[in-house]
Amino acid sequence: MEHKSIANRIVVYATLAVLLLFALFPLYWMFNTSFKSNAEIYNMTPSFWPKQFTWSAYVKLLTEKDFLLNVKNSLLVSIIVAFASIVVSMLAAYAIAKLKFRGRSVVSRGILYAYLMPRAVLFIPLYMLVSLIGLNNSIYGLMLIYPTITIPYATWMLISYFKSIPVEIEEAAMIDGCSRARTMLNIIFPLAAPGVAATFIFAFTLCWSEYLYALVVVTKGSDKTLTLGLSDMIVGDVFAWGPLMGGSILASIPVVIMYLFTSKYMVSGMTVGGVK
Repeated sequence: MEHKSIANRIVVYATLAVLLLFALFPLYWMFNTSFKSNAEIYNMTPSFWPKQFTWSAYVKLLTEKDFLLNVKNSLLVSIIVAFASIVVSMLAAYAIAKLKFRGRSVVSRGILYAYLMPRAVLFIPLYMLVSLIGLNNSIYGLMLIYPTITIPYATWMLISYFKSIPVEIEEAAMIDGCSRARTMLNIIFPLAAPGVAATFIFAFTLCWSEYLYALVVVTKGSDKTLTLGLSDMIVGDVFAWGPLMGGSILASIPVVIMYLFTSKYMVSGMTVGGVK
Protein backbone atom coordinates (compact mmCIF):
# COMPACT_ATOMS: atom_id res chain seq x y z
CA MET A 1 0.00 0.00 0.00
CA GLU A 2 2.85 2.34 0.88
CA HIS A 3 4.62 1.58 -2.42
CA LYS A 4 1.43 2.37 -4.29
CA SER A 5 1.16 5.74 -2.51
CA ILE A 6 4.78 6.59 -3.38
CA ALA A 7 4.18 5.61 -7.01
CA ASN A 8 1.09 7.84 -7.16
CA ARG A 9 3.07 10.76 -5.79
CA ILE A 10 5.81 10.23 -8.36
CA VAL A 11 3.24 10.22 -11.16
CA VAL A 12 1.58 13.38 -9.81
CA TYR A 13 4.88 15.25 -9.38
CA ALA A 14 6.14 14.12 -12.78
CA THR A 15 2.92 15.32 -14.41
CA LEU A 16 3.14 18.66 -12.63
CA ALA A 17 6.79 19.03 -13.67
CA VAL A 18 5.90 18.42 -17.32
CA LEU A 19 3.01 20.91 -17.17
CA LEU A 20 5.23 23.50 -15.46
CA LEU A 21 7.91 23.03 -18.12
CA PHE A 22 5.28 23.40 -20.83
CA ALA A 23 3.98 26.63 -19.25
CA LEU A 24 7.40 28.20 -18.62
CA PHE A 25 9.08 27.30 -21.90
CA PRO A 26 7.59 30.26 -23.88
CA LEU A 27 8.89 32.64 -21.20
CA TYR A 28 12.32 31.02 -21.36
CA TRP A 29 12.32 31.29 -25.17
CA MET A 30 11.47 35.00 -24.96
CA PHE A 31 14.31 35.52 -22.49
CA ASN A 32 16.68 33.47 -24.62
CA THR A 33 15.80 35.32 -27.83
CA SER A 34 16.21 38.75 -26.26
CA PHE A 35 19.96 38.13 -25.78
CA LYS A 36 20.65 36.84 -29.30
CA SER A 37 22.00 38.75 -32.26
CA ASN A 38 19.77 39.15 -35.34
CA ALA A 39 21.89 36.67 -37.28
CA GLU A 40 21.40 34.02 -34.61
CA ILE A 41 17.68 34.76 -34.26
CA TYR A 42 17.10 34.17 -37.98
CA ASN A 43 19.36 31.13 -38.11
CA MET A 44 17.60 28.09 -39.58
CA THR A 45 18.80 25.98 -36.65
CA PRO A 46 17.44 27.40 -33.39
CA SER A 47 19.73 27.48 -30.37
CA PHE A 48 18.52 26.98 -26.82
CA TRP A 49 21.11 29.39 -25.47
CA PRO A 50 22.75 32.44 -27.13
CA LYS A 51 26.03 31.52 -28.78
CA GLN A 52 27.02 35.17 -28.63
CA PHE A 53 25.51 36.95 -25.62
CA THR A 54 24.49 40.54 -26.48
CA TRP A 55 22.55 43.38 -24.83
CA SER A 56 21.87 45.13 -28.14
CA ALA A 57 18.12 44.39 -28.06
CA TYR A 58 17.73 46.04 -24.64
CA VAL A 59 19.96 48.97 -25.59
CA LYS A 60 17.89 49.57 -28.72
CA LEU A 61 14.67 49.16 -26.74
CA LEU A 62 15.63 51.71 -24.07
CA THR A 63 17.46 54.26 -26.24
CA GLU A 64 15.83 54.16 -29.68
CA LYS A 65 12.26 53.29 -28.74
CA ASP A 66 9.71 55.03 -26.52
CA PHE A 67 9.53 51.99 -24.25
CA LEU A 68 10.01 53.85 -20.95
CA LEU A 69 7.37 56.40 -21.93
CA ASN A 70 4.99 53.58 -22.83
CA VAL A 71 5.63 51.95 -19.45
CA LYS A 72 4.92 55.23 -17.66
CA ASN A 73 1.63 55.67 -19.54
CA SER A 74 0.53 52.12 -18.78
CA LEU A 75 1.44 52.45 -15.10
CA LEU A 76 -0.45 55.72 -14.80
CA VAL A 77 -3.58 54.40 -16.49
CA SER A 78 -3.53 51.01 -14.73
CA ILE A 79 -3.02 52.36 -11.20
CA ILE A 80 -5.61 55.15 -11.47
CA VAL A 81 -8.24 52.93 -13.10
CA ALA A 82 -7.62 50.06 -10.66
CA PHE A 83 -7.98 52.37 -7.62
CA ALA A 84 -11.10 54.07 -8.99
CA SER A 85 -12.62 50.71 -9.93
CA ILE A 86 -12.01 49.29 -6.45
CA VAL A 87 -13.66 52.27 -4.75
CA VAL A 88 -16.78 52.08 -6.94
CA SER A 89 -16.90 48.28 -6.89
CA MET A 90 -16.62 48.04 -3.10
CA LEU A 91 -19.67 50.26 -2.66
CA ALA A 92 -21.66 48.46 -5.38
CA ALA A 93 -20.69 44.99 -4.14
CA TYR A 94 -21.55 45.87 -0.54
CA ALA A 95 -25.00 47.10 -1.58
CA ILE A 96 -25.72 43.95 -3.57
CA ALA A 97 -24.31 41.56 -0.98
CA LYS A 98 -25.60 43.14 2.23
CA LEU A 99 -28.64 45.28 1.43
CA LYS A 100 -32.08 44.03 0.47
CA PHE A 101 -33.81 45.97 -2.28
CA ARG A 102 -36.08 45.22 -5.19
CA GLY A 103 -34.26 44.09 -8.31
CA ARG A 104 -31.05 43.08 -6.51
CA SER A 105 -30.70 39.81 -8.43
CA VAL A 106 -31.34 41.62 -11.73
CA VAL A 107 -28.60 44.15 -10.96
CA SER A 108 -26.23 41.37 -9.96
CA ARG A 109 -26.81 39.47 -13.20
CA GLY A 110 -26.57 42.68 -15.19
CA ILE A 111 -23.10 43.33 -13.79
CA LEU A 112 -22.01 39.84 -14.83
CA TYR A 113 -23.46 40.26 -18.32
CA ALA A 114 -21.73 43.63 -18.67
CA TYR A 115 -18.40 41.97 -17.94
CA LEU A 116 -19.08 39.16 -20.41
CA MET A 117 -19.98 41.60 -23.20
CA PRO A 118 -17.38 41.23 -26.01
CA ARG A 119 -15.06 44.22 -26.27
CA ALA A 120 -15.27 44.16 -30.06
CA VAL A 121 -18.95 45.11 -29.74
CA LEU A 122 -18.29 48.07 -27.45
CA PHE A 123 -15.22 49.78 -28.85
CA ILE A 124 -17.12 51.74 -31.55
CA PRO A 125 -19.70 53.38 -29.22
CA LEU A 126 -17.01 53.98 -26.59
CA TYR A 127 -14.77 55.63 -29.17
CA MET A 128 -17.67 57.84 -30.24
CA LEU A 129 -18.18 58.79 -26.59
CA VAL A 130 -14.57 59.84 -25.96
CA SER A 131 -14.51 61.66 -29.30
CA LEU A 132 -17.59 63.70 -28.39
CA ILE A 133 -16.02 64.88 -25.14
CA GLY A 134 -12.61 65.49 -26.73
CA LEU A 135 -10.64 62.73 -25.00
CA ASN A 136 -9.77 60.65 -28.04
CA ASN A 137 -6.08 60.17 -28.75
CA SER A 138 -5.33 60.59 -25.05
CA ILE A 139 -4.65 58.36 -22.06
CA TYR A 140 -7.48 60.19 -20.30
CA GLY A 141 -9.81 58.59 -22.80
CA LEU A 142 -8.48 55.20 -21.73
CA MET A 143 -9.04 56.14 -18.09
CA LEU A 144 -12.67 56.77 -18.99
CA ILE A 145 -13.09 53.56 -21.02
CA TYR A 146 -11.21 50.98 -18.95
CA PRO A 147 -13.62 51.09 -15.97
CA THR A 148 -16.22 49.54 -18.29
CA ILE A 149 -14.01 46.43 -18.11
CA THR A 150 -12.73 46.57 -14.55
CA ILE A 151 -15.77 47.74 -12.54
CA PRO A 152 -18.12 44.87 -13.57
CA TYR A 153 -15.31 42.37 -13.01
CA ALA A 154 -14.25 43.80 -9.64
CA THR A 155 -17.84 44.15 -8.43
CA TRP A 156 -18.69 40.56 -9.30
CA MET A 157 -15.62 39.30 -7.44
CA LEU A 158 -16.19 41.45 -4.36
CA ILE A 159 -19.83 40.40 -4.01
CA SER A 160 -18.73 36.89 -3.04
CA TYR A 161 -16.15 38.27 -0.56
CA PHE A 162 -18.73 40.44 1.19
CA LYS A 163 -21.26 37.61 1.27
CA SER A 164 -18.70 35.43 3.07
CA ILE A 165 -18.53 37.88 6.00
CA PRO A 166 -21.07 36.77 8.66
CA VAL A 167 -24.00 39.11 9.02
CA GLU A 168 -23.78 38.68 12.82
CA ILE A 169 -20.61 40.79 12.87
CA GLU A 170 -22.42 43.62 11.14
CA GLU A 171 -25.44 43.32 13.45
CA ALA A 172 -23.20 43.35 16.55
CA ALA A 173 -21.53 46.56 15.36
CA MET A 174 -24.91 48.22 14.81
CA ILE A 175 -26.11 47.15 18.27
CA ASP A 176 -23.01 48.84 19.70
CA GLY A 177 -24.10 52.08 18.05
CA CYS A 178 -22.32 52.01 14.67
CA SER A 179 -24.18 53.47 11.74
CA ARG A 180 -24.47 51.61 8.44
CA ALA A 181 -21.72 53.74 6.89
CA ARG A 182 -19.37 53.31 9.87
CA THR A 183 -19.99 49.57 9.96
CA MET A 184 -19.21 49.38 6.27
CA LEU A 185 -16.00 51.43 6.52
CA ASN A 186 -14.65 50.17 9.87
CA ILE A 187 -15.84 46.55 9.95
CA ILE A 188 -16.76 45.10 6.56
CA PHE A 189 -14.13 46.69 4.33
CA PRO A 190 -11.16 45.82 6.62
CA LEU A 191 -12.38 42.21 6.89
CA ALA A 192 -12.58 42.04 3.10
CA ALA A 193 -9.06 43.48 2.66
CA PRO A 194 -7.52 40.26 1.22
CA GLY A 195 -10.29 40.05 -1.36
CA VAL A 196 -9.95 43.75 -2.17
CA ALA A 197 -6.18 43.34 -2.66
CA ALA A 198 -6.67 40.35 -4.95
CA THR A 199 -9.31 42.19 -6.96
CA PHE A 200 -7.07 45.26 -7.28
CA ILE A 201 -4.28 43.14 -8.72
CA PHE A 202 -6.60 41.54 -11.25
CA ALA A 203 -8.01 44.95 -12.24
CA PHE A 204 -4.48 46.33 -12.63
CA THR A 205 -3.51 43.37 -14.81
CA LEU A 206 -6.57 43.83 -17.04
CA CYS A 207 -5.58 47.45 -17.73
CA TRP A 208 -1.88 46.66 -18.05
CA SER A 209 -2.42 44.05 -20.78
CA GLU A 210 -5.35 45.67 -22.63
CA TYR A 211 -4.74 46.27 -26.33
CA LEU A 212 -7.94 46.69 -28.37
CA TYR A 213 -9.31 49.86 -26.76
CA ALA A 214 -5.84 51.41 -26.63
CA LEU A 215 -5.37 50.69 -30.34
CA VAL A 216 -8.68 52.36 -31.23
CA VAL A 217 -8.43 55.40 -28.94
CA VAL A 218 -4.73 56.33 -28.93
CA THR A 219 -2.64 57.06 -32.01
CA LYS A 220 -0.36 59.80 -30.66
CA GLY A 221 3.08 58.39 -29.88
CA SER A 222 3.53 60.23 -26.58
CA ASP A 223 0.30 58.73 -25.16
CA LYS A 224 0.72 55.16 -26.35
CA THR A 225 0.60 52.42 -23.76
CA LEU A 226 2.95 49.49 -23.37
CA THR A 227 0.96 47.09 -25.54
CA LEU A 228 0.87 49.64 -28.38
CA GLY A 229 4.58 50.30 -28.01
CA LEU A 230 5.36 46.62 -28.38
CA SER A 231 3.05 46.25 -31.38
CA ASP A 232 4.82 49.18 -33.09
CA MET A 233 7.92 46.99 -33.28
CA ILE A 234 6.13 44.95 -35.93
CA VAL A 235 6.25 46.79 -39.25
CA GLY A 236 4.47 44.93 -42.03
CA ASP A 237 5.98 41.46 -42.06
CA VAL A 238 9.22 42.60 -40.36
CA PHE A 239 9.53 41.67 -36.69
CA ALA A 240 12.16 43.25 -34.42
CA TRP A 241 12.37 40.00 -32.48
CA GLY A 242 15.15 41.03 -30.11
CA PRO A 243 13.59 44.28 -28.80
CA LEU A 244 10.13 42.73 -28.97
CA MET A 245 11.11 39.81 -26.75
CA GLY A 246 13.13 42.05 -24.44
CA GLY A 247 10.20 44.45 -24.12
CA SER A 248 7.84 41.58 -23.34
CA ILE A 249 10.15 40.34 -20.59
CA LEU A 250 10.48 43.81 -19.04
CA ALA A 251 6.72 44.38 -19.35
CA SER A 252 6.02 41.27 -17.29
CA ILE A 253 8.30 42.31 -14.40
CA PRO A 254 5.93 44.79 -12.64
CA VAL A 255 3.08 42.29 -12.68
CA VAL A 256 5.33 39.46 -11.47
CA ILE A 257 6.68 41.61 -8.63
CA MET A 258 3.16 42.59 -7.63
CA TYR A 259 2.03 38.97 -7.56
CA LEU A 260 5.11 37.88 -5.58
CA PHE A 261 4.72 40.51 -2.85
CA THR A 262 0.96 40.07 -2.57
CA SER A 263 0.68 36.32 -3.09
CA LYS A 264 -0.56 35.80 0.49
CA TYR A 265 -3.43 38.20 -0.20
CA MET A 266 -4.15 36.43 -3.45
CA VAL A 267 -4.43 33.03 -1.77
CA SER A 268 -6.43 34.24 1.23
CA GLY A 269 -8.60 36.41 -0.96
CA MET A 270 -9.53 33.58 -3.30
CA THR A 271 -10.16 31.33 -0.30
CA VAL A 272 -12.46 33.84 1.35
CA GLY A 273 -14.32 34.40 -1.88
CA GLY A 274 -14.93 30.70 -2.26
CA VAL A 275 -16.46 30.23 1.23
CA LYS A 276 -20.21 30.65 1.44
